[in-house]
Amino acid sequence: MTTTDELSVISQIRGEVRGNTEPTGENLFLAWGYPTAFFLLVEFFALILWNKVWCSWIWLGIPLVGTPLMMYFLNEDYERTHRRTLEQNVILQMWVFVGFLSCLGGATMGFAGLFPILYCTFQGLLVSFGCLMTGLILHFRPKTVCGILGSVLSFVSLFFQGDLWPWQLLVAVFVTVLTLIIPGHLFRRYVRKQYKE
Repeated sequence: MTTTDELSVISQIRGEVRGNTEPTGENLFLAWGYPTAFFLLVEFFALILWNKVWCSWIWLGIPLVGTPLMMYFLNEDYERTHRRTLEQNVILQMWVFVGFLSCLGGATMGFAGLFPILYCTFQGLLVSFGCLMTGLILHFRPKTVCGILGSVLSFVSLFFQGDLWPWQLLVAVFVTVLTLIIPGHLFRRYVRKQYKE
């Protein structure tokens, strides 16, 4: 066996070990992105069709689906690696806080009568901030750029007031796609290319 062959084998083994032990969290953005986009779209169509008060509470499906998915992927990552990096802990705690604020803000605004005026902007800004900070912590530029663009787009929803309010939800869907789904897929592809090939 030549030196080149030995180096190739060592590099291959190192790549396999790293791929099996490096915690990535590659699916977390998608675990929240798809349920958020789905329930906001359902709420949008329900409000367009029926325009009833109960339609405004459909968004509660987001944490009911997103939380178990997040726990599943976190547990899967931890089972594989048996550790979490400092960056992962910071990002996880930040997203738990963002989710808590989003739910608390939605419930409070619902009872205070501010939900149709501010919630989509509030939620969009929180998610965009989370995307931006995740990108900065991980040095992953697509998440940083998507976070900035999502923040700007969140303010567009303020222009849809009164009878146009359901259209705020459509803006929120675009913000979700921009800040969770697109960077989620880009990050997943990046992680698989880095650690699993």
